[in-house]
Amino acid sequence: MKVLYIGDVVGKSGRKAVLEHMPRLRDEMALDFVVVNGENAAHGFGITAAICQQFFDAGADVITTGNHAWDQREIIDYIQDEPRLLRPLNYPEGTPGSGVGQYETKDGQKVVVMQAMGRLFMDPLDDPFAAVSRAMLNKRIGENVDFIMIDIHAEATSEKMAMGHHFDGRASLVAGTHSHIPTADAQILPGGTAYQTDVGMCGDYNSVIGMTIGPAIGRFVSKLPSQRLEPAVGEGTLCAVYVETDDTTGLATTVAPVRLGGRLIQT
Repeated sequence: MKVLYIGDVVGKSGRKAVLEHMPRLRDEMALDFVVVNGENAAHGFGITAAICQQFFDAGADVITTGNHAWDQREIIDYIQDEPRLLRPLNYPEGTPGSGVGQYETKDGQKVVVMQAMGRLFMDPLDDPFAAVSRAMLNKRIGENVDFIMIDIHAEATSEKMAMGHHFDGRASLVAGTHSHIPTADAQILPGGTAYQTDVGMCGDYNSVIGMTIGPAIGRFVSKLPSQRLEPAVGEGTLCAVYVETDDTTGLATTVAPVRLGGRLIQT
C-alpha cells in the first residue's frame, strides 16, 4: 500500500504548492491514500470548508488539523458533518468532530487515521498516549485493518519520538507535525513502523516557519505587541512523507521524505 502524508499547509503559498503537486503525485506515484494537515491553510490560521473542498477535489482523502483547528469559527459546524476532517483526539469529551476515522481506498483497503496533540509546551489536553491507545483498541494492522497512521501534533521532538517507539509495530506510520521544519530522521523503527519526527510545512521557506520575517523577528527582539503575523507569499515548498507497506502485515517497507518546489533541496 502506498500512502503520502503532506505536512502543515501554511497560507496561500502552501495551498498553491499542494494543489499544484498533489494530483500529479497521486497519479505518478500510484498512491492509494493521501492525508493533508490543513490547520494553517486559511491565511496561516485554521481552515475553512471551502479550502477543505479544494483539497478533497485535488485528491486528499483525509485532512488533519492541530492546535489551530478552531481559528476559523465556521469549521465548528462543518467538522461535525465531515468525517474526513479530523482534530486531535485528546481534546476533552464533547469537543466537536472526531480525532480518528476509518476509511477505505478505491480497492477496498481499510485505513485508520488518527491525530493526537502533545502536551509539552502545548495546551494541557488529555494524555495523548492513553487517547491513542484507546483509539487503537480492536484495530490491528495485518488483521482487520490494512494501514494505521498516527499524527502526533507536538512541539517537543522527544514527545514525538516517544509516541513513535511506543506504538512501533502497531502502526504503519507515526509522523509528527506542528514545528513546520522537516526533520532528517525518516526511518523504519525496529518493529516495522515508519517514522519521521516532523514532516515539515507546505509554504514559503523564506520566512519564520511560514510567516513574514520582519514581524516574526520583532516579537523576539522587542517583546512588545507587534503587527499580526502574516503568511509569507513567495514560492511554496510541498513537504510530505511517503510510506509503502507490506499488504500482509501492514508494516512499512519504505519510508522517504518528499520535498518539491521552493527553496529547500528537492527530494
